[in-house]
Amino acid sequence: MIYLAVVGGSKCSAEESRLAYEVGAVIARKGGTVICGGGLGVMEAASRGAKEAGGMVFGILPGDSPHEGNSHLTAAIATGLGEARNAIIARTVDAVIAVGGEYGTLSEIALALKMNKPVIGLRSWQLTPPIPLKTLMLVAATSAEAVDLAFSSIRG
Repeated sequence: MIYLAVVGGSKCSAEESRLAYEVGAVIARKGGTVICGGGLGVMEAASRGAKEAGGMVFGILPGDSPHEGNSHLTAAIATGLGEARNAIIARTVDAVIAVGGEYGTLSEIALALKMNKPVIGLRSWQLTPPIPLKTLMLVAATSAEAVDLAFSSIRG
């Protein structure tokens, strides 16, 4: 089973929501499982897209209750860890797709890169490291391209 994180802000634009929905749906159609923070915004849109496409969605929640996640999750895991749950998301997945995002998204990107996980940005942070690094963030122009890059970077 392939686990792909879809990360992004809990508040997002209509365009980011549309892109996240498409990413979730494409992941599900390709047989992948979506892992996200389980909240609103990009997380909810990706969850809805994956669920409506027949896929599974696991939400790694910051709080103490599994009932705090969005309504499109297949399963919710309450961590009680707040933003530290970002490390669990990064460690769990095979690759990360970042759609838009705030500082929490940036932390997920950084953790995944530190763990040598492929990261694909879709209208997200643009990183230029000051030194050569082993793992770099890829950039996609469309939802389908982001998912294709994620799958190919895992298999590559």
